[in-house]
Amino acid sequence: MLELGQGQAPAGDLVKDITEAEFMTEVVEASQTVPVIVDFWAPWCGPCKTLGPALEAAVADAKGAVRMVKVNVDEAQMIAGQMRIQSIPTVYAFWQGQPVDGFQGALPGSELKQFIDRVIEAAGGDASGGLDDAIAAAQEMLEQGAAVDAAQTFAAILGEDPANATAYAGMVQAHIAMDDLDQAEAILNGAPAEISTAPELEAVHAALELAKQAADAGPVAELTAQVEADPDNHQARFDLAQALYANGDGEAAVDQFLELFRRDRDWNDGAAKAQLFTIFEALKPNDPVALKGRRKLSSMLFA
Repeated sequence: MLELGQGQAPAGDLVKDITEAEFMTEVVEASQTVPVIVDFWAPWCGPCKTLGPALEAAVADAKGAVRMVKVNVDEAQMIAGQMRIQSIPTVYAFWQGQPVDGFQGALPGSELKQFIDRVIEAAGGDASGGLDDAIAAAQEMLEQGAAVDAAQTFAAILGEDPANATAYAGMVQAHIAMDDLDQAEAILNGAPAEISTAPELEAVHAALELAKQAADAGPVAELTAQVEADPDNHQARFDLAQALYANGDGEAAVDQFLELFRRDRDWNDGAAKAQLFTIFEALKPNDPVALKGRRKLSSMLFA
């Protein structure tokens, strides 16, 4: 978890202009410890002149919980192409080397603050100032395997705060742990509209998708043999990775998806990359498997 005072940028170094050559250091590597917001702009862009100062002010208000860099797309065409920037201003937030949120066009100040808050929360911080003790207790129950008790506690919390995204996500996680995927999906679909895109719910949506896939996972031994016999059998490698994840070996699953991406990143419309993002989103931001996998994928993407 990103605690105040830890992993934050110095006050005088919150916003900077960077070159294309600095992108790996100032964005991909820097975002391993602090979320980095990237403002893609150009001198001739009118809306950019409005958004830039407003976004800088919102970043400053976060008091070091996020950093910001500005990238002139006219001078960084390779990065702009890799990020598929089609219009400006475009803003992406990076955490652990990967984009976790973003938007296009100029936004009002209130929406910029919401964006900054989402980024902080996606990185494990708490933009609201503190977690409720009951939520912490319910999460501990869930981690200890007491899914039923956790679900009851989360339900009680939602009775007091019906729009609590963390509690909603906890309810979904509890039912996934109980292997009640239909109920987990019903709870997720019933979340209030104002929190439907909250990072917590997006994470459990990814976890739910992985749980559904696990039900159809094939035998690991048989799939391993197929991959060893034909390393370019991409479908077998993809199925093997899914089976490994379903059997609780997330690290081996990520390694197989990364190898598939290395061999053919465009196979099946980029299925390996999409599945990696799903796994990273489902895991906690500081999970060792997620951290290692993000770094490896970033090195492939931005090499």
